[in-house]
Amino acid sequence: MNNQVREFTELTSEQVLTAVEGKTLIWPIGGIEQHGPHLPLNVDAVIPEAFARVLANDIGGFTLPVQPLSVRSLPQSGGGLEFPGTIYVDGSTFTAYIGRAIKSLCSLPFKQLVIINGHYENEGFIFEAVDESRTAGHFKDRSVIVFSWWSLVSDAWTREHLTDFPGWHAEHAGLTETSLMLHLRPDLVRAERVDHENSPRAGIYQIPIKEEFSTRGVLSKTSGASAETGSLIFEHVRQQILELVTAD
Repeated sequence: MNNQVREFTELTSEQVLTAVEGKTLIWPIGGIEQHGPHLPLNVDAVIPEAFARVLANDIGGFTLPVQPLSVRSLPQSGGGLEFPGTIYVDGSTFTAYIGRAIKSLCSLPFKQLVIINGHYENEGFIFEAVDESRTAGHFKDRSVIVFSWWSLVSDAWTREHLTDFPGWHAEHAGLTETSLMLHLRPDLVRAERVDHENSPRAGIYQIPIKEEFSTRGVLSKTSGASAETGSLIFEHVRQQILELVTAD
């Protein structure tokens, strides 16, 4: 087998059992969701997939294809569903899908499963699917780590490196995502920048939905975003992921 192969789906059926035995499988989970006028619909897939790829190379694991569909976008954390292009499934379907995929994966002799989430609203549903898999006995002696990439960025780090940080719930199409996309896929980032001055508060859901929750789908400021900031965030999170995954 070519030692450079780090994509699970590039293995053959005859290779896979030997290749993944005792290894780490990495599953990025994202979404297809509007991200303002300047970013593409696949932001929430591009970012966790990039972290999954570098982790696979860092530790000799294998990355699964990114899961593109997510649960619904909420107004105070994703701009809501009134913007064209967002595609979602309901929470029960998503939870069942993730759980059934995990059950299938557990027929393979890997030692560790790492799930990297890139869509804010997915988090609780992924936790539920993983915990249901645990209680069903699917993992046996395997270890599992699930996180959203931004959860590995400390408050102290954000205060030092990110100006006027509004909180992760409101960092939708804002400084961090725009900077990361400028670092990872600058070809997909449009020149236009939109600033939303009054970011919504976390943990509040209101009906009717208020237009002032976002500006054209942006929940915070995008001005000041740069590829350099994106590189800084990416390398910080990359190191945090590596420490988390390789800790005894």
